[in-house]
Amino acid sequence: MDTSKRWLNALVPGLENISDKDYADAMTLSGTKVENYKRLDKNLEKITVGEIVSIEKHPDADKLKVCKVNIGNEIIQIVTGAGNVETGQLVPVVLSGGKVAAAHGDPKTYEDGIKIKKGKLRGIESDGMMCGIEELGASRDQYPEAPEDGIYVFNCEGSVRDVKPGDDAIEKLGLRDTITEYEITNNRVDCYSVIGIAREAAATFNLKFVPPVVPETGNGENINDYIKVTVKDTDLCSRYVSRAVKNIKIAPSPLWIQDRLIASGIRPINNIVDITNYVMVETGQPMHAFDYNTIRGKEIIVARANDGEIFKTLDEAERKLDKDILMINDGEGAIGIAGIMGGENSKITEDAETVIFEAATFNGTNIRKSAKRLSMRTDASGKFEKGLDPELALYAMNRACALIEELGAGEVVGGCIDIYPNPAVKKIIEFEPESYNRLLGTDISKEDMLGYLNNIEIEYDEKNNSLIIPTFRQDLNNDADIAEEVARFFGYKNIPTTIPKGSNAGLEIGGISVEERIKNTAMDSLLASGYSQIMTYSFESPKVFDKLKLLKVAAARKTVEIFNPLGEDYSIMRTLPVNGMLTSISTNYNRNNSNVKLFEYAKVYIPTEDKNALPTELEKLTMAFYGNGDFYTLKGDVENVFESLRMNKRVTYKATSRRPFIHPGRQADIYYGDKYIGYLGQIHPDVADNYNIDTEVYMAVIDTETLYDYASFDIKYAGIANFPAVKRDLSLTVERTVPVGGIEAVIIEGGGDLLEDVKLFDVYEGDRIDTGLKSVAFSITLRAKDRTLSDEEINNTMNNIIGKLEAFGAELRK
Repeated sequence: MDTSKRWLNALVPGLENISDKDYADAMTLSGTKVENYKRLDKNLEKITVGEIVSIEKHPDADKLKVCKVNIGNEIIQIVTGAGNVETGQLVPVVLSGGKVAAAHGDPKTYEDGIKIKKGKLRGIESDGMMCGIEELGASRDQYPEAPEDGIYVFNCEGSVRDVKPGDDAIEKLGLRDTITEYEITNNRVDCYSVIGIAREAAATFNLKFVPPVVPETGNGENINDYIKVTVKDTDLCSRYVSRAVKNIKIAPSPLWIQDRLIASGIRPINNIVDITNYVMVETGQPMHAFDYNTIRGKEIIVARANDGEIFKTLDEAERKLDKDILMINDGEGAIGIAGIMGGENSKITEDAETVIFEAATFNGTNIRKSAKRLSMRTDASGKFEKGLDPELALYAMNRACALIEELGAGEVVGGCIDIYPNPAVKKIIEFEPESYNRLLGTDISKEDMLGYLNNIEIEYDEKNNSLIIPTFRQDLNNDADIAEEVARFFGYKNIPTTIPKGSNAGLEIGGISVEERIKNTAMDSLLASGYSQIMTYSFESPKVFDKLKLLKVAAARKTVEIFNPLGEDYSIMRTLPVNGMLTSISTNYNRNNSNVKLFEYAKVYIPTEDKNALPTELEKLTMAFYGNGDFYTLKGDVENVFESLRMNKRVTYKATSRRPFIHPGRQADIYYGDKYIGYLGQIHPDVADNYNIDTEVYMAVIDTETLYDYASFDIKYAGIANFPAVKRDLSLTVERTVPVGGIEAVIIEGGGDLLEDVKLFDVYEGDRIDTGLKSVAFSITLRAKDRTLSDEEINNTMNNIIGKLEAFGAELRK
C-alpha cells in the first residue's frame, strides 16, 4: 500500500508539520509499519517553468539548437538537442547549479542526482537545461502526455496544467510530495485505503481526522425507472449498490485528482475512469461502471456462471468460466466477472451518454479462488479477496457521485438501488480497563484508554460499560484486541519491562526444555570439534533418490507430496536428511573451501498408511565433513557427542552395506548398548560424483530421539580407587574380515565384573603373518573395587577371555 503525503495532509490537518522520518518512525511504532518512503522531488533543484521565445540552429552542430528561454525574471540561453522544441512552449528548465534525478536516455536515477552547470556546447554558452520527464525521475506511465523522446511540454495537447514562466516546475508537476510504502497485514483491510491510513495517522499524532464531505446528490428522477437489479446468490454478494449518471461528459480530470492518482501509481485516463480509481484508492472500495446503452433488458442480475461458459473481458481475452465464479449479467448474458474485471461488451467509451455505477461487497474467499482459477488477479480482486466492510459500498458510491457533480462530469440520477438483505452489525465488547492493564503490565487510566479508542472511532456506551466497534474494524473481537489498540497508541516504548505474574509457584522462572538442553549440549560438542550448523529445506525433488542410488522399491521413496509446490524441485517432503547436507557440502567444495565440517538438526517426514493423517516427523542429527580426517575422525566426533551427554554405556559399531549412498565397505550401524541409534560411513564415490564432489566425504546420522532417551545431566562422583589395577596385553591373529568391534565384545563378555577397560592399541597386516590374517593387540585393565586381586583371580579371568577368543576364531600370538 502506497500513499501520497500531500493527500494525507488534506485529511489530517497538521500532518504537514511532521517530517518524513518522524512520520515513518511513529507510524511503524503505532502498528502501521512503514517499509520505506521516497521524496518525489529528491535531487530536483532550481527547476522552473520557462517559455521558449526563439530558436536558432547551432552554427557548428546540425543536431543542436540555440533557444532563448523566458524564466519569468530574465531570458536565458540554452543549447539543446531535443527534437520537439517549438517557440511558445512552456517547459521545465533546470538552472545552472540545479540538479536533476537522471540523465537523458538512462533509465536509472542517481543517488545524489546530476548537477547542471553553466558551460559551452560547441562554443555556444548554455545557461541551463530543458528537461524531459525521465530526467525528473518520473515516467510516461505517470505522465502519458509526455513525448517518448524529448523535453516535457506543459502546454501540449491534452495537458491541463496551468503554468506561466517563473513558476516552480516541480510543484506544477505535483512532485513536491513523499510516497510512503506500508506493510499492511491482511487483518487490517481498512488500511488498504488512504482514508484508513489517514485515520491511523491522526490517532498516532493525536490530530483531527477530517474525512471528505459527501453531500447528497441526484436529480428528481428515480434510478428504478432506469435499471432493475436482482442478486440471486447472496452468499457470494452480501451487498450490491447501484446508481445512474446521465449526460456524461468525458474529459480530462482536474490536476488534483491526476496528481493523487499518479502518486498512487495509477495512470490518469479520463474523468469517469479516474473517479472510480480515485474512490477505490481513497476508500478501499473497488467500483465498476457499465455503459447503460449496452445493458440488454435494462436489468442487472448477480448470479453464478455456467460450467464451460466463455466470456470476453475488458482485456479482450476469452475466459472459460465455471459454476463457482460469480458473474454480473444483464437480461441476456454476462457483462462482467464480479469483483475481478468487466466485460468487453459493456465498457465505457467516449460515446457513452449514461453510465450505471456498481459498488458491491463480494465474498472474499470466492473472489480469491476465482481469480486464481482464471489467472487474472486485478487491483479490484486484490481488495475484495481480503473481505471488505459492507458498509463501505454505499459510502464509496455516494463519494463517486459527489465527485461527478463536483467535476461537472455528468448528471446524477436520483435514488439508489441498495440490495443489502443482512446488514452488518457493530460488535459490542465489554470495556475492561483493569484487564488491559494487567495484560500489558501498565497503569493507564480509564480516561486515557477511552481517548485512544475514540481517536480510532470506537464508541463507548457508558450505561452498559461497553465498546461499540465500527464495522470497518473486523479484526477487533475480544479484550486482547482492545488491549493491543491501547498499547499501540499509549506507545510500546512507554510500556515498562515487567516479569509475568501468576499464582503458581515457579511461574516466574524461565528456562529451556530438557530436549533443547540436550540439543544445545550436543551442538556445543560439535562446534568444539570444528563443525558449523546449517539449515536446509525440508522440500525436495523426487530426483534426489536417483542421485542417492536408492532402489526403486526403497521405503524412502514413499513420500509426502505437496499439493501446490513451488516446482518439481520442491514437490515432496524429505524422508532422508542426506540430500540437503550433500548439497551444502557440494556448494562449499565447489567454492574451494577446504576442511569443511557441517551439522544439522534435520526433520524427515514419513507418510502414514492413512493418507488423511499427518506424517510422522523424526529429527536426525546429521554430521558430514571433507578434508582433514577419515572414518575414525568421524567416529571420534560421534563419540564426543555421546560423552558430552554422559551416555556412558558402551557404543558399538556393526559393519553393514545396506545403504547404497554410503561406501559398502566403509559404513556401520551405531548401537548404544543393544539399541540402534544411527549410522555412519563414507559417502559412495558415485554419489559424491552426482553432487560434483571430487573428494572423500564422511557422514553420520543419529536419531535425535535416542539422545533424549539416554542423555543424562546427573553427575555422580566416585571416589579414587583404593585398590590397584592390573594390566595385561593380548596380541591376537584373526582373519582380516573379522571386525575389531566383534573381538572387543568377546573380551568384554569374558572379563566379567573385573574388567575395567579394554583398548585396541595396534593393528598389523604384513609379511610377518600369514596371508589373509591380521594382528590386533589390546590392553586390558582389571580391578576390583573392594580388594586387591589375587594371582588366581587374574589368571582365571584372563584364561576365560582367551578361551572365548579362541572359540571366536582368534589365535593368541606367542
